Amino acid sequence: MSLFDEAFLKKIEYLYVMSKKVFTGRLRAERKTRKVASGIEYADYRNYAPGDDFRALDWRVYGRTEKLLVRLFEEKEDLMIYFLIDCSRSMQFSEEVKLNYAKQMAAALGYIGLCNQDHVSFIAFNDKVIDRLPPTSGRGQIFKVFNFLEKLKSDGGTSFEDAFKTFAGENRRRGVAVVISDFYNPSGYEKALNFLHYQQFETYVIHVMDEREFDISVHGDVSLVDEETGEQVDVTMTPGLMSRYRKAFEELCLKMEAYCVARRMLYFRTPVSTPFDEIVLKVFRAGGFLK
Repeated sequence: MSLFDEAFLKKIEYLYVMSKKVFTGRLRAERKTRKVASGIEYADYRNYAPGDDFRALDWRVYGRTEKLLVRLFEEKEDLMIYFLIDCSRSMQFSEEVKLNYAKQMAAALGYIGLCNQDHVSFIAFNDKVIDRLPPTSGRGQIFKVFNFLEKLKSDGGTSFEDAFKTFAGENRRRGVAVVISDFYNPSGYEKALNFLHYQQFETYVIHVMDEREFDISVHGDVSLVDEETGEQVDVTMTPGLMSRYRKAFEELCLKMEAYCVARRMLYFRTPVSTPFDEIVLKVFRAGGFLK
């Protein structure tokens, strides 16, 4: 079955309607970033400097104060939203359930951005950027998004830092960066997320997990093989070991959430058993993605 069937289309249209209700009165159809420049809406004054355009002088103020002041305005600029989707081999677990969930999350949030006339781009990565859909805008482009996401497959190892550096170098225009991943990365996540933060991307983290990865029924001596690196570890599976494993994972998630909060990044941990539309609404209500 297609990930993006008629039922999916109905869900994301419902989410768009709900996003407008959540942000009622905020003119969500024209979300813009603002910068002080020459534009339409008055912002402030500054002192005249040689070379400034005389047409920008406020002569009324000069008539009252004999001071040469240049009018500044707010220039509206369309928002850029980037979706960075982890397509490493760890997302392949159980017939790519995590990757398919990530695709639906990206498509749903992307659809809201397209409907709001933002520019939306999708970047697939593992240990490098492996594919990208250039920035596009307008709700009619959602089928181009579906086609791009449908063809993504999970393969290769994970290297957030290398992939994010390539992404930032290829996209000079800053905006929102939504990272969707299981965050199984040998070198951790801190340096990579820090890099996005200091490159002035507004970063959101969606942590995808599958509870079945913690429901291991085997017991006794087993060999565990990392499907990305091929590294093998021999262990003796006991109820106590599994309990410590679950506790360590929970501590990792809490540490990651605290890390994001400290840097003003919104963090969402989402099991694949939770309907994606519930998480999208949670993102809206937390004040993330669409402000």
